[in-house]
Amino acid sequence: MMDFNASRSFSGQLTARIDAAMQQARAAQPRRTYLGASRLGAACERALQYEFADAPVDPGRETDGRLLRVFERGHVIEDCMATWLRAAGFDLRTRDDAGEPFGFSALDGRLQGHVDGVLVAGPDLGPGFGYPALWENKCLSAKSWRELEKHRLAVAKPIYAAQVAVYQAYLGLHEHPALFTAVNADTMELYAERVPFDAGLAQRMSDRAVKVITALEAGELLPRAFADPTHVECRMCPWQDRCWRAAA
Repeated sequence: MMDFNASRSFSGQLTARIDAAMQQARAAQPRRTYLGASRLGAACERALQYEFADAPVDPGRETDGRLLRVFERGHVIEDCMATWLRAAGFDLRTRDDAGEPFGFSALDGRLQGHVDGVLVAGPDLGPGFGYPALWENKCLSAKSWRELEKHRLAVAKPIYAAQVAVYQAYLGLHEHPALFTAVNADTMELYAERVPFDAGLAQRMSDRAVKVITALEAGELLPRAFADPTHVECRMCPWQDRCWRAAA
């Protein structure tokens, strides 16, 4: 049991209670049994295997309440952006006739993805853009948002670029560029980019999904993306100890 009195400040006590409630709600959610298409662009294929297998994370690396609130903020901002787009004249659909998010399932359900929405009509956004079009939105820190604004999606956020390409391919939304939007969480500035379909990227990510899933089912651990456990990506990985302990 958590000792709520251990927090010295009033803010700390309240935060501890909220964190405990959020973590309890997260623990009660059904465990994911598929590889999420939004993660296919991650740097390390071995990390994807751990994620797909729902391997326990290293002690002390569980998702804490603060990060859960960050995730929740992303959902709230996504809803805000959808409202703003509709107010601006876009016919944006985020649910199918059954009330479920648009998505796809492949490889006997072992690969799945759920998109933010589909634009079926709206204003003229210039040459090359048309409808229907995939819509994906992210809420980013100021630093991350500035990197996106400077370098654009493919360079600044390759994992999101891969997500967009895979969704366009599997949902048949490849004829028109996707609309990718991002909200600066600090300033509420908006970024928008038309993302043409990258067939090569979509195929590489689809092949990667097959590779990750079949290797795991065969009991084979794929190579790490990095040769040094102190690499920033390894340090941030929730399975760092598990991964490198196997090499000890």
